[in-house]
Amino acid sequence: MLKDAKALASYTEGKMRDEPDNWREDVRAELKTYSISSNADYMICSDDGFVVAVTGGEVGDVSEELLKKFDEGETYMYDDLGGALNETCHITGVSFTANGPKYYVLAYSQKSEQDNYTKNIMEIFLVSAIAVLLVVMFLVYFATLKLTAPITEVAEIAKKLGNGDFSVTLPEYSTKEFNQLSIAFNEMAANLKSYDTMRNSFLANVSHELRTPMTSIGGFVDGILDGTIPKSQHMYYMRIISSEVARLTRLVKSMLNLAKIEAGELEPNKTNFPVTEPILDTLLTFEPKINEKKIDIRGLEVERVTIFADIDLIHQVMYNLIENAIKFVDEGGYIEFAFKDEGDQVAVSIRNSGEGLSEDEMPLVFDRFYKTDKSRGIHAQGLGLGLNIARSIIEIHGGKIMVKSLKGEYTEFTFTIPKTGNSEE
Repeated sequence: MLKDAKALASYTEGKMRDEPDNWREDVRAELKTYSISSNADYMICSDDGFVVAVTGGEVGDVSEELLKKFDEGETYMYDDLGGALNETCHITGVSFTANGPKYYVLAYSQKSEQDNYTKNIMEIFLVSAIAVLLVVMFLVYFATLKLTAPITEVAEIAKKLGNGDFSVTLPEYSTKEFNQLSIAFNEMAANLKSYDTMRNSFLANVSHELRTPMTSIGGFVDGILDGTIPKSQHMYYMRIISSEVARLTRLVKSMLNLAKIEAGELEPNKTNFPVTEPILDTLLTFEPKINEKKIDIRGLEVERVTIFADIDLIHQVMYNLIENAIKFVDEGGYIEFAFKDEGDQVAVSIRNSGEGLSEDEMPLVFDRFYKTDKSRGIHAQGLGLGLNIARSIIEIHGGKIMVKSLKGEYTEFTFTIPKTGNSEE
């Protein structure tokens, strides 16, 4: 308002000097223009308080004492100009001199007008704020739905998975993090499905493996007791019973060892002993089968090779590997042993001639419950635990076991085991 008042004072002064007789109409028009653009009223009065021009309707003469205050520079007051105005206003103004007399340009704004203006601004602000809030809530709602939809879907799929439905999968998502979660979840579901299949297979195999020897034992014992089997054949059937009992013992031992390995409770009792000792003991156990298939045993004509390990556990490894070799060696084929010094370890290899493994089978042979004979349709006995247990035993000794095969020629298992150590450890 003060800036406009100074501009009007300069304009009016120029008009008075240039057009001393006709300046009033132009000045009144200029006052109206400023009033409309600034939402304020303006007046021009002489130094005796007489109002020459005004935009705010009828006003009375202004007190000369009040006008003198505007001679002191930039002045502001909140007043009604001694009753000249109808209500108290915000007032500012300047003085100027033109053609002798002194004049004043006063700019004033009624408090009610300012209150209305402030009210309008607040109404606009509130309406805008409510509109923005509604839009934001709308956007947040749908953005939240989009973000939480995958989580809800994961929760639903997880419930189905918990109820035993392992066929469920999650789709791909556009969001990187949710897509990674989807991939991990689907892999978990696939693994659970695989383990569930293996568990069912394991239960079926265990039931069969336990039932078969127990049925044989029960039948032979009953035959001996009730006289169905003549005394002359008692020893023959007793040997079969002994063999079946040994088979049950091995099965139970394998399952117990597997449970101990998983629980981290199997601590090897290490001693120094010749690596050929458990090999020869195992070959003697399988001597009838070796003779039956006319298997050529090779590679045992070696100098003493000592290892530092748990002899009972290594015996189980040798039993599992040799049993596997005898099972799949071809008629009249060979089983060959090899021993290689690798510094502080010995590498032991057991190779058998025969059909060999396919490339698809080799990565799976050490998996629990996996049985390669399923794909071959032969040798239905066994739980698919032997090679898995052998790997676990070798690993707790700090060694490694691997397999290589040439289809139609041979299969070879090689494991490493510490060569020497302090038997008192």
